[in-house]
Amino acid sequence: MANVIVVGTQWGDEGKGKIVDLLSEYFDAVARYQGGTNAGHTVVVEEEKIVLHLVPSGVLRKGKVCILGNGVVIDLTALIQEMDQLRKLHVKIEENFFISKNAHLVLPYHKILDAELERLREGRQIGTTRRGIGPAYIDKMARTGIRVGDLTDRDLFRERLRSNLEEKRAQFPQHQELAELDCEKMAAEQLEQFERVRGFVVDSSLIIYDLIKTGKSVLFEGAQGTLLDVDLGTYPYVTSSSATAGGACTGTGVSPLVIDGVLGVTKAYTTRVGEGPMPTELTDAIGQMLQTRGQEFGATTGRPRRCGWFDAVAVRYSARINGLSALALMKLDVLDACDSIRICTSYRCNGAILREFPNETGLLKACEPIYEEVPGWNESIVGITSYKRLPAHCRAYIERIEGLTGVKAGLISTGPRRDQTILRSTPALRQWGLAR
Repeated sequence: MANVIVVGTQWGDEGKGKIVDLLSEYFDAVARYQGGTNAGHTVVVEEEKIVLHLVPSGVLRKGKVCILGNGVVIDLTALIQEMDQLRKLHVKIEENFFISKNAHLVLPYHKILDAELERLREGRQIGTTRRGIGPAYIDKMARTGIRVGDLTDRDLFRERLRSNLEEKRAQFPQHQELAELDCEKMAAEQLEQFERVRGFVVDSSLIIYDLIKTGKSVLFEGAQGTLLDVDLGTYPYVTSSSATAGGACTGTGVSPLVIDGVLGVTKAYTTRVGEGPMPTELTDAIGQMLQTRGQEFGATTGRPRRCGWFDAVAVRYSARINGLSALALMKLDVLDACDSIRICTSYRCNGAILREFPNETGLLKACEPIYEEVPGWNESIVGITSYKRLPAHCRAYIERIEGLTGVKAGLISTGPRRDQTILRSTPALRQWGLAR
């Protein structure tokens, strides 16, 4: 079996949770490599909807090793709530779950700062989830962050926590919530929570190394999407971590030489939550239809997602910088009701035609989509599991996306459930042992 990275190719919310849950049946372990509780992966098992924010989606598969890598930022309160939720579902999380000792903590003052920084931006808000993720990554890069493993030394932890809180108060001297934070109470709460997860805390890079060395296969799970990557996304309307395939190596401590492929998850249309430019956004009845049929509301915040036609320029960019081996095409059934469908093939910008994605926000704002129109199929494809059974116009749409992005669609989702998926015999899926 292979070691494969799963990455979002758009602005997140592509359906990675379903794909990781589905594919984890074929892998021995699932490792999450970046992000925090600002991401929500929704999985439907039989008819039950489960939303996971931190624990990898593969935890729902019996016997699979699940790992939170060093690139993840962890809110212990949220993590414990999620673990308790899984126990209520009779998931035996104690057996194969590991947390990196080098993962950074999201602390109460990070959430306060997240909300305050968004307030100070006034009309220039980024659209954060206000879960403290950005400020936690700021501390990580400023070398003042506190890692999970630091809580093993109680005195050092208290000292660093006190120092950090004093620094935050100095930056925002008039902020009432920061002034009212009780450092000793906060320390006691974090240490109490740490005791509940202490048995799961390990050197996760060594765990993954040993798995691969002994012939086990690892699926690397990302959050958000390529266009939200802090370096390569539509900056500054991005997340605070490396959401591209390269983040899998730095976020888990594995060598790039052990990676066998990258699966790009993409919707059959485009969505974006929060602020920032989105060339194919539709504010008309079609956009409303996509939002309603696709149930496009954030799993983490409940915010409605902005919807638009498929943007091949953006996904082609994602294919290039991630080195995609295959696509997982999601929510194709949402387009069942369309008489005709548009695909953005290039942009018109300041009198020029752009075929490559400009990730400069100012330039992207000025871009107008150039569309190609194709016929819809006007019938339900929900639950179809054979590519040949798809309507001819539906297959033509998929194949046009493949042609424009340069990547074969190896998996095609025809509904929210695990079993509502087509696995095609593409070269990448055959190499990974997922198809014949």
